Amino acid sequence: MNRALPFVFLLALNAPAFGQTVDGQGAVQLSENLSHYVGKQAIDKGVLKVSVEGGAYKIVFDFKALAGALPDQKLLKFDFAPYALLVKPRSDGSWDVSMDFSQSASFEFNGPEGLQSTQFSIKDGKGSGVYDPNLAAFTSATSSMAGMTMTSKDAKQHVDVSAGAGTATIAATKSATGGVDFTTSQKISSFVEAIDFDDPESGLKFPVTVRSPELSVEASGKGVRTKPLLDLLAFAVANEDETTLKANQAQLKSLLLAALPLWERIDGTYGFKDFKVESPVGNFGAAQLSTAFGTDGVAQNGKITYGIKASGLTVPQELLPSWSVALLPTDIDLNFGGANIDLDSMAKKAIEAFDLNQDPPLPADFGDKLTADFMAKTPKVVIGHSSVKNNDMEIALEGEMTFPGEKPDANLTVDVAGFDKIVESLQTAAKSEPEVAQYVPVALMVKGFGKTLPDGRMEWVVNAKADGSVTVNGVMLKPADPAVDDSVDEDDSSGEDDSGGEGAILKP
Repeated sequence: MNRALPFVFLLALNAPAFGQTVDGQGAVQLSENLSHYVGKQAIDKGVLKVSVEGGAYKIVFDFKALAGALPDQKLLKFDFAPYALLVKPRSDGSWDVSMDFSQSASFEFNGPEGLQSTQFSIKDGKGSGVYDPNLAAFTSATSSMAGMTMTSKDAKQHVDVSAGAGTATIAATKSATGGVDFTTSQKISSFVEAIDFDDPESGLKFPVTVRSPELSVEASGKGVRTKPLLDLLAFAVANEDETTLKANQAQLKSLLLAALPLWERIDGTYGFKDFKVESPVGNFGAAQLSTAFGTDGVAQNGKITYGIKASGLTVPQELLPSWSVALLPTDIDLNFGGANIDLDSMAKKAIEAFDLNQDPPLPADFGDKLTADFMAKTPKVVIGHSSVKNNDMEIALEGEMTFPGEKPDANLTVDVAGFDKIVESLQTAAKSEPEVAQYVPVALMVKGFGKTLPDGRMEWVVNAKADGSVTVNGVMLKPADPAVDDSVDEDDSSGEDDSGGEGAILKP
């Protein structure tokens, strides 16, 4: 974040650089442009300064001046060197940008856990790029560092983070549907995070160290509305006074609508190589570990996805019963999220309805109505194709859940390859581990409900209806709940055998 923060102020370079001469008058004009997005007080109090240096404009952001301007501050110590950017106009109207974000800083403050302190350093941090004011984005940029460290302490926790060399790139182009499309990539070597939890009150001490020789981040976005978001920022700065804000709320509503859908889609992935967690109970690890997240913008039929993927998993076997070791997964691929998410209608109704001259700005029953409208669009909780496996077995599942009323309506398909191996392992373990014997009949019962597929896998298609009924592979396992209304004949409300089809089709 400290590397990215100075670049935020470049969003204010919204005036094309074409034909500009780097001189004192240009510095005054650039300072004026910046004030629309950071406020005139930031300029007057020296938080932001613009000067001419070597044929470029030097923009300096002074964190100490900012800290001094904050009201009711609880900072006890603040040592943070200013960040400086060099920006130079290009003949095509864009700007060349360069900076040195090397830093060594520390601060202390009174937090919820008492005195908290943080120190961090960035060694040999450098960045450069080309900023296009028409896109309000970097068309290209790169950055690098030789290493970084951070230490954070409070009464119960001590955290040390370090990393080796790192690089990052970003590129953006004009989106065909409006806004900006971007891609960004970052890699950091030798990542280590040591957390030492020590609670004097409970006596609990638990040190944990996370290690990875390489951390990578990949992200992309489509149709990000950078310019309308800048307009909202300028509006917020120009209307800090409550009276002015109320008087100009029609303009605020117009700007909010113009910023929708904020973006069309944003996706990102964090990945670790040779991931290890060292703890007092043993070491956990994965040859590859990644998490992925994606979300549509404010859309009528939006989707959210989340995924966790790991291969080469290892856990301390001494923590587990010996019989369970053969059942441990070595690879997982979990995918879930949501669909049919109508945020567009909610946002537009809220923008239309709010009135800052009223207290509260929205009617008291507005939230309930909005929730009812949202649920009427039948949003879904989705389990994408997911799997857990080792050398002898694989469990795969996918399905979805809707909420046609207050109760869920769910379809879930589960496939298992190597189910007989699972039963065999339990039966073998039961001979020496009596407590395992209770699981054997359960496993056999589950197998009895299963359907054998041509490739030998077992499959269970589970349908749970909002009326309380549950079927497995079309067989009624539980009938519908009795009707609450005594006037309704129980025989008519005992439920129907509705399997909801064959469910999702899983890939082998």
